[in-house]
Amino acid sequence: MSFLVTGGAGYIGSHATRLFLSRGHDVVVYDNLSRGHEAAVPQGRLIVGELTDRQLLASTLREYDVEGVVHFAGLTYVGESVEDPALYYQTNVAGTLSLLDAVRAANVRRVVFSSTAAVYGMPDSCPIHEECSRSPINPYGRTKLMVEQILADYQTAYGIGFVALRYFNAAGADASGELGEDHAPETHLIPLVLQVALGQRKSIAVFGNDYDTPDGTCIRDYIHVNDLADAHLRALEWLEPGKAGAFNLGTGHGHSVREIIDVCRAVTGKEIPEVIRDRRPGDPARLVASSEAARRELGWKPRFTDIQEIVATAWNWHSKRPAGYRTSHSNASR
Repeated sequence: MSFLVTGGAGYIGSHATRLFLSRGHDVVVYDNLSRGHEAAVPQGRLIVGELTDRQLLASTLREYDVEGVVHFAGLTYVGESVEDPALYYQTNVAGTLSLLDAVRAANVRRVVFSSTAAVYGMPDSCPIHEECSRSPINPYGRTKLMVEQILADYQTAYGIGFVALRYFNAAGADASGELGEDHAPETHLIPLVLQVALGQRKSIAVFGNDYDTPDGTCIRDYIHVNDLADAHLRALEWLEPGKAGAFNLGTGHGHSVREIIDVCRAVTGKEIPEVIRDRRPGDPARLVASSEAARRELGWKPRFTDIQEIVATAWNWHSKRPAGYRTSHSNASR
């Protein structure tokens, strides 16, 4: 099959692109390189463009005879979304509408959307199932939920099949060490802890140690980036025009902030000082996925279930490339 990957120069998008190619699919990456990395895209696969450029999108879809779109492109920082919600609604919602207009014009009938566990907000049960109430508490989560609703309406009205994949905490890197996590600024826990191990930060901040959890710190579900990539491919293969679904992606096992820091110490052999800070508003004590629906419907099963192995792949990347990709460009990509 032939796929268009928007945001394919970003963290998850670049890993998905590599997997699709390794499985014999044809891939073209569409990215504006505002927050991603040209070096993460295989040579000859990149088209630089904006989601708002419907003409370029439609011509790209037709030229490459695209059969399915994997939509990673978007902004993903919760804090930034609170400070500048207009940017998030313009990019994540209006940008997706522009993409979908091009999809309709090119008669593409399969879309896989990069959604998020943030659509659930502050869930009142754990593990989180797809049927749980979706009440996002920040503009980032609201934009992702809006796109899910738009896709459902487009499926009903225009017959465009879609899958929304709700990630929990993406982590790790490709075993080759050629692809990894390189955000500016970095907000994810594992790379932040590894930056301390590399001497790039003095300490890691622990936001709250008085939660109702075994060690008092927040618990999250960490899913390896290659397992996320595999879920996208399975979703594309599962999709048919007019079909629709939404699936959580996680391991079903939670790890506390303190546990992650201890695992990073074990993997790196570094001391990694920590500093206790006040809780951050809106941080739930536990966020753990139930991925039974993805396992049942897509035949998906995470291969990386050992948190030490996940951290080790991240350390392999960060220790080899402590400065990341070091490109002059940097995509509205996940």
